[in-house]
Amino acid sequence: MVTSVLPRVESLASSGIQSIPKEYIRPQEELTSIGNVFEEEKKEEGPQVPTIDLTDIESEDKEVQERCRQELKKAAMEWGVMHLVNHGISEELMDRVRKVGQKFFELPVEEKEKYANDQSSGNVQGYGSKLANNASGQLEWEDYFFHLIFPEDKRDLSIWPKIPSEYTEVTSEYARQLRALASKILSALSICLGLEEGRLEKEVGGMEELLLQLKINYYPKCPQPELALGVEAHTDISALTFILHNMVPGLQLFYQGKWVTAKCVPNSIIMHIGDTIEILSNGKFKSILHRGLVNKEKVRISWAVFCEPPKDKIILKPLPETVSETEPPLFPPRTFAQHIEHKLFRKTEDNLSN
Repeated sequence: MVTSVLPRVESLASSGIQSIPKEYIRPQEELTSIGNVFEEEKKEEGPQVPTIDLTDIESEDKEVQERCRQELKKAAMEWGVMHLVNHGISEELMDRVRKVGQKFFELPVEEKEKYANDQSSGNVQGYGSKLANNASGQLEWEDYFFHLIFPEDKRDLSIWPKIPSEYTEVTSEYARQLRALASKILSALSICLGLEEGRLEKEVGGMEELLLQLKINYYPKCPQPELALGVEAHTDISALTFILHNMVPGLQLFYQGKWVTAKCVPNSIIMHIGDTIEILSNGKFKSILHRGLVNKEKVRISWAVFCEPPKDKIILKPLPETVSETEPPLFPPRTFAQHIEHKLFRKTEDNLSN
């Protein structure tokens, strides 16, 4: 068992502290934009994250199908994030996914520690909390459980939670259905770029190599939510990210220079376009900057599945069809591993130059 240097956020939250440790307090320039998430979610004025109904994405009627694709395309170009409804994954399965994840996090911290990851040795799968990987030493108000869920032959079931007993069965079924949804979306996005239907899927590794990584984010109640963030501002490195949550608001998107709070849409799955697709589309589809707020009253849990290309097998660069004399390539060729390094390096540089 690995003992963590810092207490889990859950332990801090349940210890009765009235003020949070300084490592969790955001820099001054960020604090001005952190509001009460429940009030933020109620706001009706201003831009709202688009909702895309996928009912017709595979319609026999070509005109109807095209209309659905155009809505998806518009959301991918303008926002890079959307609520997907009628996505084909049953409400019952989504509820079961939420239930087994929540049950794991309801276990005593000592029980969860049996699954602790060892970030210092590069082993990120398992139960963990954010270690400061930036120069300012900032921490995020969350604990998490992270593991690879697809393809099935690449999973390490030995680190999957044994309690609740149905965790593996439920999570495996969700992974299979989400993988099919990813194919459907990649196919539609390919056509939207004027490419052959299977092109983006192939470019991100196909059925064999595209990895689905699940991160269950657990955000305990925070005594000073106006000073902390559950997840700091970032873009996803993935091709696509699919998010379920327990209907407690927290996700914010940086859109047209302002933070916009995503509403809680029943039975929806939130989908982000990640950096990988932004690069392949030469910036036509956006990977949006986003962050997570916390609150005093309710625990928030989200289930994020990152669809990631293999680390070194594929060179990510704008596809030739997306480049022209008037639209030169916006991104240099890199492997996925190099892209991750580049982002970490840039983050450190940003912090050092503050």
